[in-house]
Amino acid sequence: MADTVKLVKKIARLAEGKKKLRFMEVCGTHTVAIFRSGIRQLLPENVELVSGPGCPVCVTNDDYIDKAIEYSRRKDFVIATFGDMLKVPGSRSSLAAAVAEGADVRIVYSPLDCLEIAKENSRKKVIFLAVGFETTAPTQAATVLAAKAQGIKNLFMLSAQKLVPPALKFLLGDTAVKVDGFLLPGHVAVVIGAEAFNFLAEEFKVPSTIGGFKAEEILTALASLLEQIDSECAEVANEYRAVVKAEGNLSAKKILAQVYEVTDADWRGIGKILASGLKMRNEFAEFDIERVEPIEFERVEKKTACRCGEVLRGVINPTECPLFDKACQPLHAIGPCMVSVEGVCAAWFKYGGTNFKW
Repeated sequence: MADTVKLVKKIARLAEGKKKLRFMEVCGTHTVAIFRSGIRQLLPENVELVSGPGCPVCVTNDDYIDKAIEYSRRKDFVIATFGDMLKVPGSRSSLAAAVAEGADVRIVYSPLDCLEIAKENSRKKVIFLAVGFETTAPTQAATVLAAKAQGIKNLFMLSAQKLVPPALKFLLGDTAVKVDGFLLPGHVAVVIGAEAFNFLAEEFKVPSTIGGFKAEEILTALASLLEQIDSECAEVANEYRAVVKAEGNLSAKKILAQVYEVTDADWRGIGKILASGLKMRNEFAEFDIERVEPIEFERVEKKTACRCGEVLRGVINPTECPLFDKACQPLHAIGPCMVSVEGVCAAWFKYGGTNFKW
């Protein structure tokens, strides 16, 4: 508690007399931790936290959901996925609706669980919905390597992994996005390393700090950002040194590079970002369901008042969306930001009105 009070006072002292500052956290876990800890209520009025595209479910394009639904409707397919993908809306439906219609969709806690599912269902094709950032992609790559080593022929990936650094570069090129510093994702940095974010300081001169997820760790990272602004310098500070190395996790990066290569990717509500996704290398094409059994379906242009794209870019807060807490609530979400437990709209809905006191 004493350290927390000291950090709050330090932040207030560093922010005094400065212009309005906007810091963006780009990790869904950070978003939830910030709300749960009441950190927003502890900051000076001129320090604002905004959320970026740090929820992997939220940035998964509706075309991807449509593909997953179409595969699920085939009798010889089993879909394996993390639970928060079930209610994510596609252009017309969701996986939860497909389950109600009889689709075989199974919740897993790790892609490695799919190895046993594939063995137990040898006459069916098992597809894992491979979404996520650099944090989860190595485990998905390891699953492919394990399937190949074990001779499992009926396990496939429907890939839509995203890469964080290209998204940050894209945001900084968006004139609508006003950010004075980044609270960088600790989990992603564990894998790719602190050095992967050096471009933020070197190319864009934007202060950035890698932070942990406890209240004191987040406050320490915010104080670091303010110290950089106070000294008029920009660097990539690492305040999560216990687990984040400059070079990252070399073993995880090696596995990832062995199975996947970089490609362009579509981000829901944002659009196409160059070199921001992963696709399976040709050597592992037998595990890529879109190459083994491509699927055709009618794409529907979905029109809605949902402003999820602006929320994901930090242009507006969820409460500025006309659907928030009205037509769009967790039990009947219109946009993906309200579906995932790490979605910024879901966090605002659950914690936004809480006046937390230490």
